[in-house]
Amino acid sequence: MTGWKFIAALSIFVAAPVIAGAANFAVINATGLNIESLEIRRFGTAEWKPLSAKPPSGGRGQVDFSDPDCAFDIRARLSGGVDAVWPGVNLCEAKSVTLNRTASGALWVDYD
Repeated sequence: MTGWKFIAALSIFVAAPVIAGAANFAVINATGLNIESLEIRRFGTAEWKPLSAKPPSGGRGQVDFSDPDCAFDIRARLSGGVDAVWPGVNLCEAKSVTLNRTASGALWVDYD
């Protein structure tokens, strides 16, 4: 096989690189309390950035977001002055993130 035919054939089998990262997602509030403010930061960093979504208890809000990283901390100020932080939330390929909280304060995230 000549050089250019080999390169052409090889290019068919070589996939383009996949660009990972976080993109727009929905936040579902399953905390039992209204979200008064919502913030995000890259996991392991100190700078919090506000998010526009503030869904009420049981509600859903859309977040317009784009970042090359996948792991983030999400912080919510809930009604009654309750603060909650969900650490290490994986936003790559997540269409929606459900923020859960029990009455005793246990936190977890469900993904869709």
